[in-house]
Amino acid sequence: RSSPVAPVHIVNEESADKTNLGFIHAFVAAISVIIVSELGDKTFFIAAIMAMRYNRLTVLAGAMLALGLMTCLSVLFGYATTVIPRVYTYYVSTALFAIFGVRMLREGLKMSPDEGQEELEEVQAEIKKKDEELQRTKLLNGPGDVESGPGTTIPQKKWLHFISPIFVQAFTLTFLAEWGDRSQLTTIVLAAREDPYGVAVGGTVGHSLCTGLAVIGGRMIAQKISVRTVTIIGGIVFLAFAFSALFISPDSGF
Repeated sequence: RSSPVAPVHIVNEESADKTNLGFIHAFVAAISVIIVSELGDKTFFIAAIMAMRYNRLTVLAGAMLALGLMTCLSVLFGYATTVIPRVYTYYVSTALFAIFGVRMLREGLKMSPDEGQEELEEVQAEIKKKDEELQRTKLLNGPGDVESGPGTTIPQKKWLHFISPIFVQAFTLTFLAEWGDRSQLTTIVLAAREDPYGVAVGGTVGHSLCTGLAVIGGRMIAQKISVRTVTIIGGIVFLAFAFSALFISPDSGF
């Protein structure tokens, strides 16, 4: 007698549904956490201020490359922890979400209404310093180095044509500001407990939305955003993820 094949199809459909649900859950978790972490953050202000002074597409490209690279690295770090039994990583990540949530709520409640302005001024000073360094470098190099002859000028121009100093500045400032930031740590924690592909896509989309908003809106949006309100909402979102662990089993596939 041939064994029935129907149960196999049912199992395959169930596992496919579980995978899709895991991806969607991870995507929604990542995009919501990134948005509440990044709005009014240092990387947001970097993109906003640089976009007011330089070509918007160049700034957007540099910032997005840095954030995309950081998201992929964070997901890899988080996914590497999956060698540890899931039950441990699940509850450790839940505890971290609760800690992040409580800290964000405390920070938000203690913040002054003009907290965003202080961050904005700090980033402006940092970008001004980088601009001065760039101008000094240009003055030192000059339009062309006479001693080295005309042969070296052409490759230099070609190199700068493909990678402009503004692109490098946007990439470097964003990458350094994001390293060790709350959103990076959150992405690592999410990748340890959720579908890594969903976290990578959701995180990238979340960063794209925030950076795109900063580049398009510039200073106007940066000045109107209440960092205090966003931080309090962020704390509530983090606590909601931690609270949901009480109702979701570690082996549920999310």
